[in-house]
Amino acid sequence: MHGHLDVTEFYQDLSGFLVGYYLVLAAMNALAALIVWRHGSAAVLCRCGRLRVTTVPLWLLIAGTFGLMSTTAIGGDATAIGRISLPEWAKQFLNVALQPTWYTLGTFAALGVLFLARRFFVRPAVAWGVLNLAFLFLGLSMTDPDFARIVGKPDNVPIVGMIFLLGFFTWLGAYRAIENDARIERGEPTIEQRDSDDVLVWPDLVYIELICMVAVTAFLIFWSLALPAPLEQPADPLNTPNPSKAPWYFLGLQEMLVYFDPWLSGVALPILIIFGLSAIPYLDTNKLGNGYYTIQQRWFAYVAYQFGFLALWISLILIGTFLRGPNWSYFGLYETWDVHKAANLENVTLSEYFWIHLLHTRRPLAPDEAGTIVRMIFVLLRELPGLLLMALYFLGIPLLLVKLSKFFRRLHAQMGSVRYAIMILLLLMMVLLPVKMLARWTGNLSYFVSIPELRLNL
Repeated sequence: MHGHLDVTEFYQDLSGFLVGYYLVLAAMNALAALIVWRHGSAAVLCRCGRLRVTTVPLWLLIAGTFGLMSTTAIGGDATAIGRISLPEWAKQFLNVALQPTWYTLGTFAALGVLFLARRFFVRPAVAWGVLNLAFLFLGLSMTDPDFARIVGKPDNVPIVGMIFLLGFFTWLGAYRAIENDARIERGEPTIEQRDSDDVLVWPDLVYIELICMVAVTAFLIFWSLALPAPLEQPADPLNTPNPSKAPWYFLGLQEMLVYFDPWLSGVALPILIIFGLSAIPYLDTNKLGNGYYTIQQRWFAYVAYQFGFLALWISLILIGTFLRGPNWSYFGLYETWDVHKAANLENVTLSEYFWIHLLHTRRPLAPDEAGTIVRMIFVLLRELPGLLLMALYFLGIPLLLVKLSKFFRRLHAQMGSVRYAIMILLLLMMVLLPVKMLARWTGNLSYFVSIPELRLNL
């Protein structure tokens, strides 16, 4: 549970960070304006006759704005800090928008918009503007004590940095892919083919590695001095932390435990992930895109990877890091972590929905004197709705895709029945995760099939 802190004291402690933070952003935008002006690469925003308005004055304006915000934060005055804070209505809106259902659907929608409008978002000026908005959002949110406690934890600070690094490298890969797609359409060689000159290991590569090693070492020394080590109290089996969280790279699996049995989310699904990644080279029949970035020639593989990695895996890590609090309850970014908060969920299985809520009757139950075989027949009858649904999902959908979709029909012809079946099975298992998550959040559905007699819950 987050402790209570005097707001005036909090603002005074935060003011030094905000002053430096906004000064760095101001210098960053001023430097960007200088670079694009000197290289003549400024994007044109609008034209007024012969007058062209470029991004140079825009970046200078943003730099001035950040500089002004930096001076506003000096001293930590509550009234002044309030001018550079998110308004309460925005915090309340984001708390609602980041509830699990809206968060997940919004992530999928954002990924779709980014893919469809990728040629717009990879423009350097647009990407730089989005980066500024992200930094502005972070700065405005840091004035909220609850947000600052979560993001400012020493073990969460690297994750915040990795979010920006992930965004940068995702943008860079998409930028090069779209540039290559345009070059291929014009009949020109790709960027990788154009810049395929050999580089000597000595001295070129070794010098670069040496410089990077020195830079990273200096950065880590500064990091260790600026942030305390994220150590907690000595381990005590009688007094475990609340929430007790796995390392960040396992938080996705820990979040999956909410929706699947431990053997499935902790054993079966990780094995399927490893198997799926290992099987990709043997399943893929598309020879295009080897050795260069492209989206147009491999859009299905690109979308499947971005969906599985960004919209599912990274999204689950972010949920576990920033939105899961005491008792693994779900909290908004600006919500106080209250240890007494409890989710009022009455989870039910699909068989309960079907027999009790839909047919208004008891679920099939074997007589007390029934043998093992008869009991299993009644168990299968009880779970028949879920079994039929899973059969339709894993067997019917692949056949329907081949029958109704020209793309999947062509994919089936290229891959063959065996490779197509493996690929579609892995794809359906991946899609099953958000389906299960949404079913839990919207309908309190715990399992599609629940057979505790066999320790089988799906």
